Amino acid sequence: MTNSIAKDNTSSKANGNTTRSIIIIGALFFIFGFVTWLNSLLIPYLEIACELTKFQSFFVTFAFYIAYVVMAPLSTRTLTKLGFKKGMSVALVIMAFGALLFIPAAITRTYLIFLTGLFIMGSGLAILQTASNPYVTIVGPAESAAKRISIMGICNKLAGAIAPILIGFFLQLEKADALQAEISSLTSAERINELNEMALRVIPPYIGIIVVLLLLAIWVYKSSLPEVDTDEEDESLSSTNATKKSVFDFPHVILGVITLFLYVGVEVIAADSIISYGASQGIALTTAKYFATGTMVAMVIGYIIGIISIPKLISQENALRVSAVLGILFSILAIFTDGYISLAFIALLGLANSLMWPAIWPMALADVGRFTKAASSLLVMGIAGGAIIPLAYGALAEEWNPQQAYWVMIPCYLFILYFAISGYKIRKS
Repeated sequence: MTNSIAKDNTSSKANGNTTRSIIIIGALFFIFGFVTWLNSLLIPYLEIACELTKFQSFFVTFAFYIAYVVMAPLSTRTLTKLGFKKGMSVALVIMAFGALLFIPAAITRTYLIFLTGLFIMGSGLAILQTASNPYVTIVGPAESAAKRISIMGICNKLAGAIAPILIGFFLQLEKADALQAEISSLTSAERINELNEMALRVIPPYIGIIVVLLLLAIWVYKSSLPEVDTDEEDESLSSTNATKKSVFDFPHVILGVITLFLYVGVEVIAADSIISYGASQGIALTTAKYFATGTMVAMVIGYIIGIISIPKLISQENALRVSAVLGILFSILAIFTDGYISLAFIALLGLANSLMWPAIWPMALADVGRFTKAASSLLVMGIAGGAIIPLAYGALAEEWNPQQAYWVMIPCYLFILYFAISGYKIRKS
């Protein structure tokens, strides 16, 4: 009887620790979702304020996501030395410093300083992603990992839905629309004055972001967030991995990195190009800002479906297969329809993309045991797809047009489908 009570107490304590950990990680996913999906608004906004071409404006996503390639190896070392909790606190401080650079960037209206700030913010996020994604995967049963990551995804995408509307209010987009309409009729001095004023409107919301990031860093540092031993293996897994010398001995991890690279690329295109695409259709920024919110809402709906159905009704492998097929279908329909219908299918790509991240991570990290941190850092490098593929979209949008440029997504979804069907099963004997 006493043993039974002790077991119940231990179980309750473990569940309580898991719940607290998920709340803290959920807060982290919310804040870096807010910061990440602001790019959808920054792209058209800085295109006007800094007088950029369509291709140049997509360096916003390039600077932000290329940081994952640069920082991923350093992320692993940082987490190994500091641990998950301290490492995440340091990452939040790094992000706050990147946001701080938006102040001199806005004052001087210098695009390169904006990009530097975005790169530093992306660097902090690389550490956060390296820590938080495997943390959520490992903190509970493996078969329900996609469900837990879906909960994190809701936090992330709700922030993404709020960000363009909230920050759009501070940026006074109606003035940006008016300036874009009349800019050709202004004198050189008037144009420079108006653009300087437009750039300065970036400062107040980013001061708010800095304050929130620093408060969150203190909260995480002082929290009871437990460390997780990602190097621990059970006996059977230890025996299986005995001959493995590095993470490159796991083909499914490498394929997972490629899959994640392509997935992040198409997700960023769908979320970050939709406002610009709407503007290319003659729709005002004050209206177009809601399209990005629509994409995020579609993703949240997908995450809720995942929480309810995985793994009770559908496995995470089958969820990835269905998602890839929907991605192909919605992309084609967006290309071959027009106006608001076409925009609706771009927004619906949020639904198609929603369960990809939650499924790819556990599928790619399966059976890697003591190589989890190394595998995670490689997967985080795959996030650089958000730098490269949207830039390709931007180049094609100039060469063809913004709608036909969406063809770049089709081969990406086809490879994701391959990984979901057979790529994740490949093991090196």
